[in-house]
Amino acid sequence: MTAVHAETFPEAAVRERARTGAAAAFPPLSDYGSALLGEPQAPSSPDALDATRLVPPVFMPLRLEKLIDLAREPLHNDVDLATTIGGFAAHLPLYLSAFGSTRAVGTDLGLAAAAQAGALGIPMVIGENVVPVDGYSGERSLLARITAYADHAPTGVGGVVIQQSTEDADAEVWNRVYSDPATRPLLESGRLGFELKVGQGAKPGLGGLTVVDRAQAHRLADQFALEPLIDPSGDRVLRCASPGTFTEEILRQQVRLMRNNYPRARVWVKLPPGRDVAAAADVAWQAGADAVTVDGAEGGSGWAPTTSLAGVGLPLAECLRRMGSPRGCLLVSGRIWEGLRAVKCLAAGATATGLGRAALLAVDEDRHAGLTRLVEALTLELRLLISALGKYHPAALSTEDLWSPAGWPVPAASMAGARG
Repeated sequence: MTAVHAETFPEAAVRERARTGAAAAFPPLSDYGSALLGEPQAPSSPDALDATRLVPPVFMPLRLEKLIDLAREPLHNDVDLATTIGGFAAHLPLYLSAFGSTRAVGTDLGLAAAAQAGALGIPMVIGENVVPVDGYSGERSLLARITAYADHAPTGVGGVVIQQSTEDADAEVWNRVYSDPATRPLLESGRLGFELKVGQGAKPGLGGLTVVDRAQAHRLADQFALEPLIDPSGDRVLRCASPGTFTEEILRQQVRLMRNNYPRARVWVKLPPGRDVAAAADVAWQAGADAVTVDGAEGGSGWAPTTSLAGVGLPLAECLRRMGSPRGCLLVSGRIWEGLRAVKCLAAGATATGLGRAALLAVDEDRHAGLTRLVEALTLELRLLISALGKYHPAALSTEDLWSPAGWPVPAASMAGARG
């Protein structure tokens, strides 16, 4: 797998977690009793979530309630992480973010990630363009990923959510999945969903960008915008797809159409980190979406201009700030790889957080157990941190648990909305 091109993404730390699991959540054991430990070095380019701290209270009435219930002092392993995510029962407040047809996923990374996510009991999103690029069935196909997940998922837990781009729509991907006997067990157990992709996460406002050879570009000339300027003396051409056009009414009708056409499937909506993300999320929830997913601008991406990746779109913290108290299930991602950042997102209103680049790096490090070990470390951190706040379920978290130098701008009292 190609290295991750992001200065602030800790690839080495993620790979260490994929190798050693929960042990990587602590300083080296060799330091125990022989070194003075303190705050680790801050990221070179901290964002608002990095700068925010969790702030446990002195008085913890929920801990007292738990003590009375258990007839003993509660411990971190008494934290219940089971969460309903977009209509799916999940063992953890985590989901596997969308991997599409990008070559970075590799021949076996997508299948390995699917199998481990299934075994972990967390939902998985399959990204766009898998069918047009890799086919519906076969070794790298959409159906292969679905099957790998379903074969390893515990009964009644988790779920598979499938995105559909314009090209996927031409291939009738949702129709094929919904009517396929191979996916019937997922459908009948309520563990199949479709995600309407309104925009790209790390490159909002742009459609899919792919590099093709000139012969292929000639065949696609009537369907896409083509830019040969990226390789003027070579054979490669930039193929640019439309991001699609949405208004409030178009989004509302799309969600209703999905509900009518696929009544047994969950409906998710993927939003870009746009300036009106809060209004768009409200439209989706009011139209009946089971979940809204938002990738902050710091999330991973496929091919895109470096200027877009560096300076377009809202950071995840600002998306959370603008969304305030979510009306429904809010799922977020953007440089999530350890428990601290995940808990901050949960306290700010998210129901669950997504693993994207971190999951791919973990699986690339170990095809059989890398993601499992990464989640093992993250799970321990989630339990320790939530317990430290005197709470025992992610849904109990709120902005009262957050502090930032500028002050977290969402009042704690406004966080009473539905989450789940």
